[in-house]
Amino acid sequence: MTDPAAGPSRQHPVLLALLAMQRHSWEQGVASHALLDLGHTDLARLLALDAVVHQSPDGRLGTVGEESGSVNGAACGEALIGRPAPDDPAAGARAVAAHPALAAQLDWLLARAPRAADGTLFHVIGSREVLADTVYMVVPLLAAAGHPGEAVRQVAGHRERLCSGGLYAARWDEDTAALTGPEHWGTGSGWVAAGIARALRHDPSLEPALAGHAREIVDACLALRRPDGLFGNVLDDPASFPEANVAQMLAYTTCTGVADGWLPPSYAAVGRSLIAAVAPLVTPDGLVTGVCGAPVFDRPGTSAEAQSFYLMAQAAAARLPV
Repeated sequence: MTDPAAGPSRQHPVLLALLAMQRHSWEQGVASHALLDLGHTDLARLLALDAVVHQSPDGRLGTVGEESGSVNGAACGEALIGRPAPDDPAAGARAVAAHPALAAQLDWLLARAPRAADGTLFHVIGSREVLADTVYMVVPLLAAAGHPGEAVRQVAGHRERLCSGGLYAARWDEDTAALTGPEHWGTGSGWVAAGIARALRHDPSLEPALAGHAREIVDACLALRRPDGLFGNVLDDPASFPEANVAQMLAYTTCTGVADGWLPPSYAAVGRSLIAAVAPLVTPDGLVTGVCGAPVFDRPGTSAEAQSFYLMAQAAAARLPV
C-alpha cells in the first residue's frame, strides 16, 4: 500500500502550489500532464490553450521567455489531444487535423526544427547540442499524434549520444562529437525513462522498441540509490547533493510500467518505496523540496516540474493492481 503520508490527502496542496508557480513552456506542459493523469482534463486543456496564446509563428507552443528553445513547447501539445487513448490509435491524428496550433507544433518537430544528420533533434535554436530532456518533451507527443517511427528514432539518437550503461549524460555537442555535460545527471535519466513510459501509454505498439530501454535506465539508477531512498543529483557522485525529483520520475516510470504491463509486478513495490522516500520532503503548504531548484536547476530548491511529477507518480500508483 502507498504510504498514507504521500497519498491523495497530499495531492491538493501540491497541485495548488504547482498552479501558483510561474512556468516556462516545458513546465506548462508537464503540469498539463499531471492534470490529465489526475483526471482534470478541462483544466489541462486550459493550460494548453494558454500555450497556444503564446505560440511562436513557427509553431512552437508556449514560448514565454525562452524564444531560443526548440523542443520544450512540444510538451504542451498532449493536452490538446486529451487523455491517452491506446484503444484508439487514430485519436491523435484526428486531434492534429482539427487543431491548427497542434498541427503547427508537429510540423515544427517533424520538418523544421534544427536537427543532426540522422534526424536527432537539437534542444536549442542556434546550438547543435543534444540534451536528454528532449526525449520527454517530444517523444510522448510524437507517439500520441501517430508518429511512432519518429518517436523511436528520437530515443535511438539520444541513446546513442548520451547513454552509457543505462545512465544518461546531460549534453552532447554534435560538432565536436563529444559530451559537453558528461556527468550522469539524475533527472536527465529520469526525463528519458518517464518520456518512454508516457509514450507507451499512448502507443503500446512501441513496447518492443522502447520498454527494454526504460527498464535498463530504471535498473541502472536503482543500483545507485542512496540509503535514504533518494539519489544524488549526479547519480554516481556520492558528493553530489541528494535530489528527490529523479525518485519521483522513476516512481512514475515503474508504476506506469507495471500498470500497463511492460514491467514485472515486482516493480510496483519499487515505485511505492520511491514515493514514500519523497513524502517527508513535502511541506504543509504543498511544496516538494529537495529537488533541483528552478530557475537554474543546479542546487536544491523547488520547481514546477517536481510538483508535477509528485502528482504524476501518485496517479500512476493509483493505477496499480491492489
